Amino acid sequence: MRSGTQTAKPEVNRQHQFEEIKRRIHGKLVDKLDLSRVGELKGETLTREIRLVVEHLCDAEDTLLNRQERDRIIDEVLDEVLGLGPLELILKDPKVSDILINGPKNIYVEKGGRMQKTDVEFRDGKHLLQIIDRIVSKVGRRVDETCPMVDARLEDGSRVNAIIPPLALDGAAVSIRRFGSNPLKLEDLLNYKAFTPEMVMLLEGCIKARLNMIIAGVPVLVKRRC
Repeated sequence: MRSGTQTAKPEVNRQHQFEEIKRRIHGKLVDKLDLSRVGELKGETLTREIRLVVEHLCDAEDTLLNRQERDRIIDEVLDEVLGLGPLELILKDPKVSDILINGPKNIYVEKGGRMQKTDVEFRDGKHLLQIIDRIVSKVGRRVDETCPMVDARLEDGSRVNAIIPPLALDGAAVSIRRFGSNPLKLEDLLNYKAFTPEMVMLLEGCIKARLNMIIAGVPVLVKRRC
């Protein structure tokens, strides 16, 4: 039991050290950026310029970083400056169809019809609120104590709903519903045994006859099958 504890402690300390280095580099980056020049750059050019600065800051660190840690810090700092912070790692996964955030330390995703907790975390509640504000401000919305619930969309069309205190009692909560690039077809539903051949025939008949239909069920399932 003692050996397991002794093994885990250095890993925890190293992760804490990693986060401290990342925060330090992020702070130096903000101080170093020429905001007037940043405003002139866009897309890949902006990303490339900022990456070069972050790489230089990593190389100037006194703490020795291995290649994996260095690359991870660069990616995460870029996500923090140009994207949606910790959410970028999740959003890059095409298999994720839903994201549920209950406070800064509890982030869940739906993959293949199963909800699972991730290792992704925000630093604290303030960090989460900053990312929420970044999301809603891009569509001309705001979220604060006078307007604690807001709907928005990401650039890929994903629907976002955010609730913050005082409406959210246990900290900010966010739900992100994504739209898959490969919607299920009737053949898929047959293969998954979600539909029987008779159900497919009935549905096809209703569609061809232009009948009114009501489709109900768990939001994730209805979304994936429509």
